[in-house]
Amino acid sequence: MGDKGISLLCSMLCLALFIVTLHLVHGDLTYSIPEEMKRQSVIVNIAKDLGIDLKTMSSRNARIDFEGTRKRYCDINLNNGDMIISDRIDRESLCGKKPSCVVKIDLLLDSPLELRRINLHIQDINDNSPQFKNMVTEMEISESAEKGSRFTIEQAHDADIGHNDVQRYTLQKNDNFILSVDNNKVELVLENKLDREGNSEVSLLLTALDGGSPQRSGTVVIHITVLDANDNAPVFTEAVYKASLPENAQPGTAVIEISATDSDEGVNGEVSYDFGHIHEDEIHVFSIDSKSGEIKVRSAIDFEEKSSFEIRLEAKDGLGLTSYAKLLVDVTDVNDNAPVIYLKSLSNPIPENIPRGTEVGIINVQDEDSESNGQVRCSLQQGVPFKLVPSIKNYYSLVSTGQLDREVVSDYNITITATDEGSPPLSTSKSVQLSVADINDNPPVFEEESYSAYVSENNKAGSTLCSVAARDPDWRQNGTVIYSLLSGEVNGAPVSSYVSVNGDTGVIHAVRSFDYEQLRSFKVQVMARDNGSPPLSSNVTVSVFISDVNDNAPQILYPAPEGNSFMTELVPKAAHGGSLVSKVIAVDADSGQNTWLSYQIVKSTDPGLFTIGVHSGEIRTQRDISESDSMKQNLIVSVKDNGQPSLSATCSMYLLISDNLAEVPELKDISYDEKNSKLTSYLIIALVSVSTFFLTFIIIILGVRFCRRRKPRLLFDGAVAIPSAYLPPNYADVDGTGTLRSTYNYDAYLTTGSRTSDFKFVSSYNDNTLPADQTLRKSPSDFADVFGDPDCSPEVGQFPLHEYV
Repeated sequence: MGDKGISLLCSMLCLALFIVTLHLVHGDLTYSIPEEMKRQSVIVNIAKDLGIDLKTMSSRNARIDFEGTRKRYCDINLNNGDMIISDRIDRESLCGKKPSCVVKIDLLLDSPLELRRINLHIQDINDNSPQFKNMVTEMEISESAEKGSRFTIEQAHDADIGHNDVQRYTLQKNDNFILSVDNNKVELVLENKLDREGNSEVSLLLTALDGGSPQRSGTVVIHITVLDANDNAPVFTEAVYKASLPENAQPGTAVIEISATDSDEGVNGEVSYDFGHIHEDEIHVFSIDSKSGEIKVRSAIDFEEKSSFEIRLEAKDGLGLTSYAKLLVDVTDVNDNAPVIYLKSLSNPIPENIPRGTEVGIINVQDEDSESNGQVRCSLQQGVPFKLVPSIKNYYSLVSTGQLDREVVSDYNITITATDEGSPPLSTSKSVQLSVADINDNPPVFEEESYSAYVSENNKAGSTLCSVAARDPDWRQNGTVIYSLLSGEVNGAPVSSYVSVNGDTGVIHAVRSFDYEQLRSFKVQVMARDNGSPPLSSNVTVSVFISDVNDNAPQILYPAPEGNSFMTELVPKAAHGGSLVSKVIAVDADSGQNTWLSYQIVKSTDPGLFTIGVHSGEIRTQRDISESDSMKQNLIVSVKDNGQPSLSATCSMYLLISDNLAEVPELKDISYDEKNSKLTSYLIIALVSVSTFFLTFIIIILGVRFCRRRKPRLLFDGAVAIPSAYLPPNYADVDGTGTLRSTYNYDAYLTTGSRTSDFKFVSSYNDNTLPADQTLRKSPSDFADVFGDPDCSPEVGQFPLHEYV
């Protein structure tokens, strides 16, 4: 079986021998494994030792990070939780001759964040054989050497440590020399004197054996040339030389100068210097001047790779006598490595409602320098709601320190700075991008505290009234605003039967046509709701004001527009110019300027006899009544409002110029329908009697007043009693616009059941009103021949007529 086979067998035996059960010290996990384990070999089931459910190993993103090395010696099988070998582990290349070799591993898990430190103790196996510097060692010994003379032999080197290192030496049996080994000093002791003439050359086989199992060995052939007397070997000035060297020493830098002396003369006293056995990794680091013994730096030195060197020195005289010494070179650290920041875990994005103190990430900081040069401080820039909290060695937790608000700051660019304590200090920065995830924490906010909409009456259904707008600073569906009407009533009907709102745009539409005379204003509540979960909302009041449109023609209240009778006023013959004869009373259901009424006589029997107040509707005489004026006067009066376009109504006013009803010839021939009841006949008889009495009374009064030159009082028809304080519903009383005025008071006293004539006694509170004692009311058929066809219907053009009786 070769050396490799023996090494493999040894590895397998050591694997079963050295895997140690987990133990916990201050949170660390420690295992011992032999070096040179095969790849994919199982070290331990880490999931079982940590009590981690295999189902969560993958979801928690379990991973391994090695400290101080770029190689990945181990890995984790997420399927079964085993920690396995992923790369060759050579204790000698990792730790050299150090008695303890530890590989530090960090085990990271997410959700929740968890960090565990694992220490792998690498146990030595006997995988290296003892080796001599050369396969053949040349020596020259004088035949004059005395028995007991000692000749030093370079020791064998074994990269293993402890029991696996060189344990003993054996010398091939010969006649002249025996082997002396003391404190690892190997010497040939001359047991029997040499005889150059008998044997000028002697060859010895020296074997070095380690203590491993199986045992390994190395050999060197010692070729001795027997010379004549050179009985003094060189002697070093010091057995151990020591030097210190900074790691940034440039090639050519002098390390130390060694010296050895030889008491012999001539060739026997000429000393040359060389390195003894030197490791292959160190052979190109230093150089030595064979004549002067000056040792210099040959190539770059890195403290982080190797912090010290142990070099065997050799001094040989001209005839081959050799002595040995040792050089110890300590490499001092220089702050030539800046800290390195590793982002091990990061929760991104983070919700904006996370509480203070929430851990959002883990970072690891490493500096390959040592002591103060490797001590690192970490910091964050000012103005971010995060801080770094130290965890286990070289690890920091990134923790929130304040309330986050995505609507204020949606992304954070966090700069982490790591600075060592070297002189001068070195630093490294790393940027971490953190996004803030939105939550629905803002209700929609209307742009105005309240809204007003103005619309003219008679609007079309579906017309736009106004638009409301609300803003929600949240993101996506949390900021999507939907509008709706809150339930309510307007005039006892659901608000939805009056208006509607577009859920996407906030545009409010009229559902129906509005009538100012029925509804002048109303309020609705609009709700803006976002699409979050749960949704947030806010309300706003929208006031709708309806403006008037001139859609109502004037309504004539007096003279009453009755279809089966008409009004007749008696005008005394003695009436002077400017006397108040009658008054047309009209109202308009609209408002504002649409109710400003104007009166005009459009047709009259005698155009120059009567005039009407443009705004008051008062009919007055323009001049004194003369004998030549016709007794029968017919006036057609037009009433117009001030709307655009203007609406109007007309009525007929019948006037009789007479001081006595008996003078009216038409009254004598009044015929009655046979269908009149007896009650009507009785009333006629009573009417004639009462009329005669009152005519006499009127004549007496007129005569008295005429004598006193008092102005006559005008007689009004009393068919309809209109108290001064009465206004029909929804009609406005606007002074000076032709509607009802409070300066006139009309009191009526009527008979009942008569279709022929009524009498009214009128009292006026206006000095310009002529007193009258009688007013005649007749049916239209009775006066058809006198005045022609009456016209008492309002003329409103294309608009419908509204009648009030």
